[in-house]
Amino acid sequence: MTPRLRNPHKLAPEGIQAMLALEASFKAGPLEHRLMELVKMRASQINGCAFCIHMHATDARRHGETEMRLYMLSAWRESSLYSPRERAALAWTEALTRVAETGAPDADYALLAAEFSEAEQVRLTLLIGAINVWNRLQVGFRVPHPAEAPRDAA
Repeated sequence: MTPRLRNPHKLAPEGIQAMLALEASFKAGPLEHRLMELVKMRASQINGCAFCIHMHATDARRHGETEMRLYMLSAWRESSLYSPRERAALAWTEALTRVAETGAPDADYALLAAEFSEAEQVRLTLLIGAINVWNRLQVGFRVPHPAEAPRDAA
């Protein structure tokens, strides 16, 4: 993969600062860190953003997320590893990340409304919107994820 721009974030500092301010607002809110990382990672999987998948898997592990829950995330509907609250957030994430296809179905909103307060619904929706913007920056400009040292063959 060849990056299209050397450092797209430096080319629009005001916009990036606004995005970082939005991200900072999530830290002060009521959404659990592990839930936010699952949402960011799931949207990034859908969007094919290797940079963001790498970042959020690393951050999720740092905050105590298990390897198995990260492995199973793309098949969360078929897994018993996620709580009803997480399942509602993941359904809403998929609905909004694919909004042109889904139209944000009433069934997904009903799951969301059953698990999240109205204020949490808005914060979660902003979070989903933000990760989709980050994904589009990284994928659109082909920003590579950090490389890990190759493991020696056994």
